[in-house]
Amino acid sequence: MMDGALQHDPLVVAETWKSSGRNVAIATVVETWGSAPRPAGSHLVIDAEGNFEGSVSGGCVEGAVITEALDVIASGHAKMLEFGVADETAWRVGLSCGGRIRVYVERLD
Repeated sequence: MMDGALQHDPLVVAETWKSSGRNVAIATVVETWGSAPRPAGSHLVIDAEGNFEGSVSGGCVEGAVITEALDVIASGHAKMLEFGVADETAWRVGLSCGGRIRVYVERLD
């Protein structure tokens, strides 16, 4: 039996989902500039049905990453995504204080 922290670790979830036959993608924050909600190294795991665990940002950014991850699962081609906004619109898309993030999305094979 896994303890609570491990049970919700996105990488452990990815391994569990993959082992059960699901197609899975992992999104990883690889770089941040300014104020970003999640630090580099944060993970979001997504399956082909759109289920997800973890977080790479929040708001519209997370939704966009999930959408891109579904394409990565289907195509098998990894993607580097970059999100950044001006201070005025930052809160609406989940990036406080105008931060920018770069997220790498890859299929788990």
